[in-house]
Amino acid sequence: MRTLCLSVLLLAALVVRAGDPTDSLKREQAAMAEQLRAVDSIEKSLHYKTGTVVVGSNLATLNLPAGFKFLDSTEARLIIEDIWGNPKGQKALGLIVPANTGAVLADYAFVVEYEAMGFVKDDDADKINYDDLLIELKKDAVAGNEERKRLGMESMDLVGWAAKPYYNKEQKILYWAKEFKVEGKEENTLNYDIRVLGRRGVLVLQAVSGMSQIDSVNKQIPSIIAMAQFNQGERYADFDSKTDDIAAWTIGGLVAGKVLAKAGFFAVIMKFLKFIIAGVVLAGGAIFRFFTGRKKQEEEPAYEPATPAVPQEEPAQ
Repeated sequence: MRTLCLSVLLLAALVVRAGDPTDSLKREQAAMAEQLRAVDSIEKSLHYKTGTVVVGSNLATLNLPAGFKFLDSTEARLIIEDIWGNPKGQKALGLIVPANTGAVLADYAFVVEYEAMGFVKDDDADKINYDDLLIELKKDAVAGNEERKRLGMESMDLVGWAAKPYYNKEQKILYWAKEFKVEGKEENTLNYDIRVLGRRGVLVLQAVSGMSQIDSVNKQIPSIIAMAQFNQGERYADFDSKTDDIAAWTIGGLVAGKVLAKAGFFAVIMKFLKFIIAGVVLAGGAIFRFFTGRKKQEEEPAYEPATPAVPQEEPAQ
């Protein structure tokens, strides 16, 4: 049984123990069985896709290899918001998960989004010193923790690169990974990012996982990179300088979550920060609260997918 599933079951057992002085094995087993029935009920309500999947309004195509399956926008947001406990208003186009598991208990998953930021020039790709950039990012993380504390959130310390940034100029694909230490969490958090550059913006694929899964994620990165491509008219090569906007972001800016300018680094909000505190790190508690907070109307719990909130733009800081 997968790591996250074991975490959920352990949590169930601990809760039962706290309320049962006799430490009844039967009650523990019943609680675990109920958790698994609820997970199974949610999974049966999902509609996974395989093979070729078009995302957005004919924006891009995902050619899913045999080892993966896909949830569309509505059900992806359901998992991200209601199960993983992220804020409402996500803009996910979909969710890619390993084919041998379900989204609820997946050890890792790739959230798919699109950022219509304009055409990203890649002139700086060979000039970036990522060691220097990491120093700047760590300073920003310290400053960002002050704001997180003000909002009542856990602090997040950037440990370093889990995978140093790499840009494939021929394929127009950038990818990197960061390791974070989240306050109060035993396992460090993996933030794995892939950016596919297009005519009017970038396709975003971000892994949600704990650091214990980095080997599994790294093993699948070539397959993930190969599966995503913009459709005709939206490709990087389709750029028209007479009509299309140039992004304020550069290759270095995509990695930094900043706009790089002559005057230095100007911080803006890191859009995907919310995903870093999701996934394996919080899913165990979120799933338990989700299960136990529901009213039992039938012997087998049934889950009705909620309508996702309308995406809202995040304010820049």
